[in-house]
Amino acid sequence: MMGGGQPIIVLNQNTKRESGRKVQLQNINAGKMIADVIRTCLGPRSMLKMLMDPMGGIVMTNDGNAILREITVQHPAAKHMIEIARTQDEEVGDGTTSVVILAGEMLAVAEQFLEHRMHPVVIIQAYRQALDDAIAILKDQLCVPVDLNSEEQMVEVIKSCVGTKFMGQYADLACVIALSAVKTVTTEDDGRKEIDIKKWARIEKIPGGAIEDCQVLNGIMVNKDVTHQKMKRRIENPRIILLDCPLEYKKGESQTNVELSAETDFTKMLEIEEEHVKSMCVDLIALRPDVIITEKGVSDLAQHYLIKAGITCIRRVKKSDNNRIARACGATIANRTEELKEEDVGTGSGLFEIKKIGDEYFTFITECKDPKACTILLRGPSKDILNEVERNLHDALGVARNLVIEPYLVYGGGAVEMALSQILQEKAKSVTGVKQWPYTALAQALEVIPRTLSQNCGANIIRLLTALRAKHVNGETSWGVNGETGELTDMKKLKIWEPLAVKLQVFKTAVEVS
Repeated sequence: MMGGGQPIIVLNQNTKRESGRKVQLQNINAGKMIADVIRTCLGPRSMLKMLMDPMGGIVMTNDGNAILREITVQHPAAKHMIEIARTQDEEVGDGTTSVVILAGEMLAVAEQFLEHRMHPVVIIQAYRQALDDAIAILKDQLCVPVDLNSEEQMVEVIKSCVGTKFMGQYADLACVIALSAVKTVTTEDDGRKEIDIKKWARIEKIPGGAIEDCQVLNGIMVNKDVTHQKMKRRIENPRIILLDCPLEYKKGESQTNVELSAETDFTKMLEIEEEHVKSMCVDLIALRPDVIITEKGVSDLAQHYLIKAGITCIRRVKKSDNNRIARACGATIANRTEELKEEDVGTGSGLFEIKKIGDEYFTFITECKDPKACTILLRGPSKDILNEVERNLHDALGVARNLVIEPYLVYGGGAVEMALSQILQEKAKSVTGVKQWPYTALAQALEVIPRTLSQNCGANIIRLLTALRAKHVNGETSWGVNGETGELTDMKKLKIWEPLAVKLQVFKTAVEVS
C-alpha cells in the first residue's frame, strides 16, 4: 500500500477466499460424498436409482454417469468428480461408477498425509509414480489377449459389462446387438480402424412391444412417411437418390419486391416457377430412381410429376439420417439436381418399405449389401425403461468398440484391482523417502472396488478381503469377488472380463483427478 492511502480492493467485497488445510479437507470430503452417492451402483447387485429432474421427469438408472449428470452440485471439487465420470463415458463408454469410487477413495487415503503436514506435491508425485507402475504392470503382467474372430470370447466380455446393468436378464440379446452394430460400422482405412458409433449407429426407441424385439437393422430406419398417399410403400432393390435441395421454387432469402407492368406478367412469373420445378423433376426422372429422399421440402407440383413417373418421395429427413442412408446404400448426396450422375444413385439396399408401428409410419431401408451404418431398434414397455436400455447399450457398444481397437482383457470382479494392489505394495518397499507412504496408500485404495462389490451383496467384508489378499499373495491373480453371491471365485471360470482400455482409463482418470 502506497503512502498509507486507501487499501486497493481487487476482489469483489463478497468474495470469500479460503486456502490451505481447510480447503484441502473440504475438497476431499466433497469427493467422498460424490463417491458415496453412487457407491451402491457398482456390480450386479447394484440398485437402480430414481431421480427427478427439474422438469419433473423421472430417470431410472444405475449408470454412474447418468446419475451424476442429473445431480446439481455447488462445490467445485464435487463438480470435478462429476466431470470425470463424463470423461470416462466419452472416452471408453464404460466404468463410470468405478472411476468415481476409485477417485473418492484415493482422495480419502491422502487425508492422513495432509494431517501429517506432508506437502501435496509430494503426494501427487507418489501417486503419479504409482500410476506409471500400475499401467506398466497391467500391460505386461495382468492382461490377456482376446481373439476378435471368436464370437464366444467377445460375447463373454460384453456380457460381463451388461451383467451389472438393468439389461442383465437380456444379456445375450444385448451382446448380439452390440457386436453386430460395431462390426457393421467398423471401417478400415490403411490399416487404421475407425469405429464411430455415435455417427453411424443410431439408436431408435419405439415404446411398445417387448424388450426381446430389439434388433440391429441391416440398414436404416427413419421416422417418416411418403409425401403423397399414392406413392408406393414397398419397393424391392430400389434405386435411391439423396438430395440436399428443395424440390420447390426457391424463395428469396430476404424480402423481394417485383413490379409487374402488365396483367400477363403475373401468369408468366408463375409459369417460370413451374418450369423451374419441372426441370428439376425431369433431371431426376432421367435417372429412373425408385425413391427420392430430400432434406428439404417437396412442392405439390413436384409430387405430381414424381407420382406420374412412379417414384416414391420422402421429404425433410434429418441431415444425420441422410448421411447414414448414403453410407448404407452407397448413394451420394447431391446438392443440385442438374449435377446428378448415374454413379450417385444408391443401389446397395435390397428393400424399401414403410411400416406402421404404433400410430406412426417408419421408413425402413434394409437388406443392404454392405451397410457401413445401421439403426438399432429398441422396443420396450415404457419410455423410462427404453432410456435405461439405451444407456446400457451405449456401454455395451463402448466395450465392443474398445475390444476391436485394443484386443486385450483383464479379469473383472475386483480381481485386477486386488492383483495390482498386491504388486504395488510389494513395489512400494523399493521406493525411497517420504513418497513410500502415499505410494502404499494408493495401492491400498485400489482395494475399494472388491470391497464395494462385496458390500453391495451384503457379504462379510473383512473376512472376504483378507481371504482375497491371501489368494493374491500366493499368486492366484484371477480370483475376485462374485458380485451375485458375495463369495470368492475364480474369474476365469465365471468368465468375467473387462477390456484393458476401460481399466487403463479408469486408473488414469482417477489418479489425475485426485
